[in-house]
Amino acid sequence: MRKSLSILSRIMTLAVTVVILLSCTPTPAKAAKKELYIFNCGDYIAETTVEKFEKAYPEYDVIYEVFDTNEAMYQKLVSSNIPYDVLIPSDYMIERLIKEDRLKEIDMSQLENYKYIGDAYKNTNYDPDNKYSVPYMWGTLGILYNKEKVTETVDSWSILWDEKYSGQILMLDSMRDSMAVALKKLGYDLNTTNQAEIDAAAKALVEQKPLVAEYGVDILKDKMIQGSYSFTVAYSGDALYMQNQNAELNGGESVLEYVIPKEGSNFWIDAMCIPTTSKNTEGAMKFIDFMCSTEIAYDNVEYIEYSTPHTEALNELGEDYINNNIYNPSAEILANCDPFAYLEPDTQAAYNKAWESVRLASKDGGSSYTKWIIIGVIAVAVVVAVVVFILRKNKLNKLKYD
Repeated sequence: MRKSLSILSRIMTLAVTVVILLSCTPTPAKAAKKELYIFNCGDYIAETTVEKFEKAYPEYDVIYEVFDTNEAMYQKLVSSNIPYDVLIPSDYMIERLIKEDRLKEIDMSQLENYKYIGDAYKNTNYDPDNKYSVPYMWGTLGILYNKEKVTETVDSWSILWDEKYSGQILMLDSMRDSMAVALKKLGYDLNTTNQAEIDAAAKALVEQKPLVAEYGVDILKDKMIQGSYSFTVAYSGDALYMQNQNAELNGGESVLEYVIPKEGSNFWIDAMCIPTTSKNTEGAMKFIDFMCSTEIAYDNVEYIEYSTPHTEALNELGEDYINNNIYNPSAEILANCDPFAYLEPDTQAAYNKAWESVRLASKDGGSSYTKWIIIGVIAVAVVVAVVVFILRKNKLNKLKYD
């Protein structure tokens, strides 16, 4: 009996020892997540999309940043050390990035969902061989106006220069878009390389500035939704969003209307790209393919209300979207719209200089830069006059005592 107890005691002791040893064995650490840097325009993705991606691919930690304009995106891309993996810029900026060798080629055969992108959005002028970009959204540029404040027909860009609407006009703080508005108003090509036409457009915007309440991008949306202003220049998706939000405030009927002026406008495509800064190309490919899945494409377009190149998502959105003239304008209207083209460095510099003159212009239509020069000259003249007066007074005092 004692022997049996002894054996049982040893077995129990051994079992306890094994348990203790196992509990002391360190558990393997979880593999560190790979960071995936996404750089997209503000308010341009469904609120749940990143979370869904990280759930589908738990090995990735998405670092999501936003920009206001393509130009701001470009400056940060080239001047920072952030290893962006996915960019979502506009057509003309993609063309620039391609020419400057800042984009990696994308193997479309590795994207399972690329087949859902409509052929009408492939083989574009900015990426003719579909090597560098995957279309994300498309749309137009136009005027969104408040029908309660504006009773006349709105069919021309020139109405944004009508003095009776002073303080009731909102403009986009975006060089290409605002310059395009002025160029089209004057009857010029929105991609003109003619210096005189570029200068004329800048001059027109300077003359308009006293009428403009504010320049901005996303900040302008709430102002129009609340019905506070008569006009804003808007991208079509933003216009549809503002229209729908305004309808909710007004019991189901919006007072906002969108129009593409008769002089013509801009037709644009935004697309997903992989910049050469990427250190996680595999993750970038997975993110782009994820964005092209029907479920996520539907989520994104339903949330941001832009036009989608995704054929299956469009079908699921139904007739209300397909027949909406903001979301899906007629072929006749689109024929009067042009895409932005890449500007060669000299032309880009001319546009930058022209736009800077607009930004520096004061609200009364003059140049604030010139005014500061005048103020500076006056200040120097006053200082010189004071010095001369003091020196002369000292000289007179010296003569008096001598």
